[in-house]
Amino acid sequence: MTCRFSKSFHKSNLYKPHMTYILHYAPDNASLIVRLALLELGLPFKTRLVERRTHAQRSPEYLKLNPNGRIPVLETPQATMFETGAILLWLADTHNALAPGINTPQRGTFLKWLFWLSNTLHPTLRMLFYPETYLDHGTAEMVNNLRAAQKRSLLNLITLLETTVSRQDKWILNSSPNIFQIYLAVCLRWMALYPTGHTGWFDLKTWPDLLTLCRNIETRQSALSASQSEGLGATIFSHPTLPNPPEGSPL
Repeated sequence: MTCRFSKSFHKSNLYKPHMTYILHYAPDNASLIVRLALLELGLPFKTRLVERRTHAQRSPEYLKLNPNGRIPVLETPQATMFETGAILLWLADTHNALAPGINTPQRGTFLKWLFWLSNTLHPTLRMLFYPETYLDHGTAEMVNNLRAAQKRSLLNLITLLETTVSRQDKWILNSSPNIFQIYLAVCLRWMALYPTGHTGWFDLKTWPDLLTLCRNIETRQSALSASQSEGLGATIFSHPTLPNPPEGSPL
């Protein structure tokens, strides 16, 4: 099946050139996904560092932007937005790119996998990275058990994704870049790198279709620009290394 991303949209949704988005970010956080989408769309945007070393995401000023205290936030002419999936879908629909159009036959399939990323895969990663926050007075053994369970879940989820998409909806991976691919590539990067001291369980070569996707995306100008801005290295998805950002901390 060929997926065509429509280029026409209603004038009320047109982006006005003088408008500039503001991305509140930390290096190698979920804001990287939004940065990549903005770069892929060729949109002007400014960045505001959220310094995680000082827990700036919990500051009163930041909580006014996102009361959840999480990164990213994107300031737009319509609203100050949080939640990565919502930001991505809003950008795609507003600029009529990086996703199938609303009335195209591929829209439903695309949305179910996009929300699978935001509602299933990404939260499982969060439990792997921060197991202590999901346990009340958890012991070290409980933390390790929860982390081990999330690793098993993630391996199963990635296998399910490649098996199902390769058989039924491979156009999602093979079409021109889209927000699903961008979101997935960053999640795969994180599986290889985090949490520090608990890696080695994930080998992207196990899933050849996903490895190919990562290699394709990391050579695009959007990825090269993001890598330079956040100190991510050369092969940021297929063979990632820990970031060395020019400013800010990823953790």
